[in-house]
Amino acid sequence: MDILRFATAGSVDDGKSTLIGRLLYDSKSTFTDRLAAVEDASRRRGDEYTNLALLMDGLRAEREQGITIDVAYGYFATPKRTFILADTPGHAQYTRNMVTGASTADLAIVLVDATKGMVEQSRRHTFLLGLLGVPHLVVCVNKMDLVGYDQGVFDRIRAEFAAFTTRMATRDVTFVPISALHGDNVVSRSPEMPWYEGPSLLHHLENVHIASDRNLVDVRFPVQYVIRPQSTAVPDYRGYAGQVAGGVLRPGDQVMHLPSGLTTRVAAIDGPDGPVDEATPPMSVTLRLADDLDVSRGDMICRPHNAPAMAQDIDAMVVWMSERPLRPPARLLLKHTTRTVRAVVRELRYRLDVNTLRRDLSATQLQCNEISRLELRVTQPLLCDPYSRNRLTGSFILIDEETNHTVGAGVIN
Repeated sequence: MDILRFATAGSVDDGKSTLIGRLLYDSKSTFTDRLAAVEDASRRRGDEYTNLALLMDGLRAEREQGITIDVAYGYFATPKRTFILADTPGHAQYTRNMVTGASTADLAIVLVDATKGMVEQSRRHTFLLGLLGVPHLVVCVNKMDLVGYDQGVFDRIRAEFAAFTTRMATRDVTFVPISALHGDNVVSRSPEMPWYEGPSLLHHLENVHIASDRNLVDVRFPVQYVIRPQSTAVPDYRGYAGQVAGGVLRPGDQVMHLPSGLTTRVAAIDGPDGPVDEATPPMSVTLRLADDLDVSRGDMICRPHNAPAMAQDIDAMVVWMSERPLRPPARLLLKHTTRTVRAVVRELRYRLDVNTLRRDLSATQLQCNEISRLELRVTQPLLCDPYSRNRLTGSFILIDEETNHTVGAGVIN
């Protein structure tokens, strides 16, 4: 079985945690003792029903306020597929947490409250998902029970959302009307909405095609660690550990080391349980090379005639995550794959309005949660690809040198 990573998105109180709780409950993927604890907590809170959102909202502050603050990860499986889910917060001030949870997702579920329609945070999250290159979106129009399961409400929200995404690069968008509270169209089709002819949410998650989403053409292997055991059992062992970011690697393949440009061959590939015949994304493996090269953390192993760009001037879209505004020429640390370098923000080209997608060319600074196109200069060349081609080698984070806090996330144009 393959693994589908998905994240939730949408505005506060749109029902993200309730949907995930319902999905886990109806698919019988939660333990009896955990469910009993949620039922007890619901009674003590005075809820009229078992609050399935508590299956995901584990922090004390989350339960007290009835909101999601941090990203909550969960795991479950059906006979068809294994799932890793990230339940992300909807509050604007926690947008940075949503970006973290969705950055590795194959699919995102965007919830829209049927009683409110699309709001600013719905648009912000949708745009961020497009910016992050999440290839599949499922728009769940939730709380259909509160509008009498009216098809007209669903059609209106679907048309509004479709019009918004036409200006984005999102390729696959599916719409499902649901009631997370009552389970309508979550795990099985609902008799309350006979006008809806599509699949249930779980059926779509089990069958969406994701095999072609990963880049299996461009070999990219950022070196994370050099393994030299200094052991009598393996006295001459030298391996280069890391996660395959693209392409397929096999023993005997000719490869090139960057930044030196020297070529060699893959002697062997070691996985957690021993040698493997091939390595594909997102496997974490150790490469052994036929020749002794000067390879260290931050270097890249690729194909001789298919190399990433070596760039010091970076054009990128950046989400700013700090309460302190960003003003050029700010100096920051930039972490790209396994390489960390110093960077300076040379120019803020424009700030993007997430509601209209218009560009504000007069912007001189970035506030928290704002999105901008920046030009950066780094002290050492990055071995990078456009984000549209490779999500790992085309992305980076920005770090404050003084506090070591992550203050921004960017994708390379």
